[in-house]
Amino acid sequence: MNKFKKYIVMLTVMMVIGLTNSLQSNGQGNPGDPGCDPLDPACPIDGGLSLLIAAGIGIGAKKAYNAKKKDTSNL
Repeated sequence: MNKFKKYIVMLTVMMVIGLTNSLQSNGQGNPGDPGCDPLDPACPIDGGLSLLIAAGIGIGAKKAYNAKKKDTSNL
């Protein structure tokens, strides 16, 4: 039951963060400016994408480290 409560709390926190981020992003920007054209080569791909790539590399490195640690402990 304790694990279930942790999942409920984590889900609630993620939903609150998601809702507040979307509310904050609606208030930004010029309503007449459509933003950057995704087909334009000068359009920067930055911000959240670079953070997601860094997080993926970090998670992959941690999993590789744990797998190597587990293999050496079984000897």
